[in-house]
Amino acid sequence: MSATSTEAPTGGLRERKKAQLHDALLDTALRLFHEHGYQATTTEEIAARVGVSQRTFFRYFPSKEDILLEALEGVDRHLFDALRERPGDEPPLLALRNALSDQWDRVERASMLLRGGAAKLMKQNPELMAAHMRYCHVRQKKLAAVVAERVGVDPVADPRPDLVAAVFYAAVNTGVGAWVAADADFDDLPRTCLAQLDLLPEVLDDDWSTPG
Repeated sequence: MSATSTEAPTGGLRERKKAQLHDALLDTALRLFHEHGYQATTTEEIAARVGVSQRTFFRYFPSKEDILLEALEGVDRHLFDALRERPGDEPPLLALRNALSDQWDRVERASMLLRGGAAKLMKQNPELMAAHMRYCHVRQKKLAAVVAERVGVDPVADPRPDLVAAVFYAAVNTGVGAWVAADADFDDLPRTCLAQLDLLPEVLDDDWSTPG
């Protein structure tokens, strides 16, 4: 057996083990955050629950904050993938609304429960506000790039993709805020966000004579 054929499976196995440990740390941390609170959960506790050292934890996540940010990134990656699969003739905001619905339908509920709950933790912990705002700025730019790719325009020269992304996330954030304030069940989160998106045509209309 050649050196190449011997090393390839080993490298593949190593990467799979690293990915499994990464996911175990992420999921365990999110569960502990939800059970005991973000502030009360320590990195030592997360590492011990998974059976690794704190030093190993820090090789994967520089801080607890990074766990929440990565959880949010995972949710957004699913959204971007769902948007790319929407029919090309759908207008951007409608495609985004339907992509969000598709995302909730296709992703495993347990996974979405953990990762979607990261947004609630962000809103409940004021010390995370700055990190959350930075993340929201970055994800808006990422979504604008996906929208621009979808419609075939340059996001630098054409401001419309960025405006679409900003309007979309404004509606979603309003939905998340209402969901957090109501302390509602997790299953109400997608319905609340979709309801805000469905209000956009009326909100953008000049006639506000009929309450939403």
